[in-house]
Amino acid sequence: MAPQRRVLPRGPDSAGPGSGPGRGGRRHSSARKGRVQQDPRGRWLKAAILLLLSAAAGGGLLLWSRLRARDGTPEGGIPADGTPEGAVPEDGVTEVLAHRNDNLQDKFMEIPCSEDYDSHKRFAGCTPRKCGRGVTDAVITREEAERIRRIAERGLSLGGSDGGASILDLHSGALSLGKHFVNLYRYFGDKIHDIFTEEDFALYRDVRQRIQQRIAQVFGISSSAMYLTKPTFFSRMNSTGAKTTHDEYWHPHVDKVTYGSFDYTSLLYLSDYSKDFGGGRFVFMDADSNRTVEPRAGRVSFFTSGSENLHRVERVRWGTRFAITISFSCDPARGIGDPRLA
Repeated sequence: MAPQRRVLPRGPDSAGPGSGPGRGGRRHSSARKGRVQQDPRGRWLKAAILLLLSAAAGGGLLLWSRLRARDGTPEGGIPADGTPEGAVPEDGVTEVLAHRNDNLQDKFMEIPCSEDYDSHKRFAGCTPRKCGRGVTDAVITREEAERIRRIAERGLSLGGSDGGASILDLHSGALSLGKHFVNLYRYFGDKIHDIFTEEDFALYRDVRQRIQQRIAQVFGISSSAMYLTKPTFFSRMNSTGAKTTHDEYWHPHVDKVTYGSFDYTSLLYLSDYSKDFGGGRFVFMDADSNRTVEPRAGRVSFFTSGSENLHRVERVRWGTRFAITISFSCDPARGIGDPRLA
């Protein structure tokens, strides 16, 4: 059977590549006033390739040399610019918000909200009034992250992009296959039960719920006012060259601009920076500096989805980076259900 061709929008990592049936294609002229101009090419996967999810900013290319973080290298190696991995370069524009070896209970940085939310319907008790970004290693254990990663590995073994960024969306069934996407539930039919188990999906739901509850707690809202939204997806990134624009996950983007439904974005990392892969750090692009998050298995990075959190993902230079982007909306009409094997 030939694969069913689906042309899907592009999106964020918002940790990495983006994918899923997101809105995509919707851009604004500036990610933040007087700052980075958005590239009109991007759609859904480029915002996740945003959570994944993900959206390119042409002006970000102009800022590339100033805002760049070093390429990842094997542990103990020295990148081309002579700065040891994890150190701050001499220009002083990069800060590490979370080192891989940190074990963070909770780290939160509050920042002023952008105006992005004003152009959307507000939902009392949910739409961000307190904005910022957080990192925690206390919600998901490394063992749970390893189990979640095995779900991603099994699903992605059914396909995979020809380029360096592949996605798997258990909600919609979207799976990278070559230069296109297929719906794995239709394409593989009953064989899917040989790949996933009910226990896999139960763990997936439990992890999602705990992340949702932590976001609600930190931002002072009710978790019942938040709705899982699309795209929510696994991403796998490696150093293979891009074959299509869907593989270009490294461009700066704003999740709320790419997907109007996004209000809160989270990323659960499933592999370790400088151990499993080099490059691939998550970079918040602020006006005064870059602030990076170094992935580690079980680490959750979360943030409000507006222009106050313009971000990108460094290109992966070696190894393989796994993550899952889990996104939330305040709009019940934009909510989706948890995936179910049946």
